[in-house]
Amino acid sequence: MGRRPEVFVRQVSMLEGQRLQRITRTAKDPVKLRRAIVMSAQGQPAPDIAHLLAASEDYVRDVIHAFNDGGVRGAGPKMERGRTETDR
Repeated sequence: MGRRPEVFVRQVSMLEGQRLQRITRTAKDPVKLRRAIVMSAQGQPAPDIAHLLAASEDYVRDVIHAFNDGGVRGAGPKMERGRTETDR
């Protein structure tokens, strides 16, 4: 099985950075979520991030893809697969 292609978050705006700080208060694992996005924005590849955060590569890739597709909102509490703030 070959190595999966690298995936990185797109550039994070100042407003998104501030929103990311707020999301970390409601995410299932806020520290890992925020760090995965920040580390990816700094150029760290997903396998390295997964190793450093003791998370699966799939989790890191899911977070990166969710952020790239939906911005901060995409990487928010919805990543928990449970109800979101708007569902309550």
